[in-house]
Amino acid sequence: MSTYRIAVIGGTGPQGRGLGYRFARHGHTVVLGSRAAEKAVPVAEEVASRLVGVEGAGEVTGAANADACAAADVVLLAVPYDGHDELVATLPLAGKVVVSCVNPLAFDKQGPHGRIIDDGAGSAAESAQRIAPDSTVVGAFHHVSAVTLWGDREVIDDEDVLVCGDSADAKAVAIELARSVTGRDGIDAGALRLARQLEPLTAVLISINKRYKVHSGIRISGLSGHA
Repeated sequence: MSTYRIAVIGGTGPQGRGLGYRFARHGHTVVLGSRAAEKAVPVAEEVASRLVGVEGAGEVTGAANADACAAADVVLLAVPYDGHDELVATLPLAGKVVVSCVNPLAFDKQGPHGRIIDDGAGSAAESAQRIAPDSTVVGAFHHVSAVTLWGDREVIDDEDVLVCGDSADAKAVAIELARSVTGRDGIDAGALRLARQLEPLTAVLISINKRYKVHSGIRISGLSGHA
């Protein structure tokens, strides 16, 4: 398996922290990013403390967002959708593979639902690609629970990571990174525009979780040879 230097933007939040932990646990070098380095450093120390004694674990550090991106091969966007576009515009993303797990969600009295982006013709991932045209954006890791990511299981082997994007090479990076989470390759789910369906699907899982008091996930059947 390849090893990458991964900047996790939003690394102090539950999803970013959990994915950073999983990536580092499987040998990748991780820099958790935040608006201020002093917020990122203690979270990085918390993650690193969980990796003591884990053979082959990668280094975990904390930095301000732009500094985290600067030396990264891969940048993971794990931030709330509010303020997303403004933040992405400040990041040095040119030439990098950018993995978006941003879920534009809203909540009302009926529960969670997906927000409409660009009158239904857009998504958070597509917005990131438009704002950072010299990067290559893929959508992935939308549906893995932050609680499950931070849990004690070696791999989350009853779930799949769905990956969408317009670059086969960039999708291959995210597909390989999925091994750090599920123990197997992610699934190529098609073009980047399908993030319009994948992102709001998270609202369905949140609704299921609330109803059944679980941390539900996605598993795709019918793929022979996908171990």
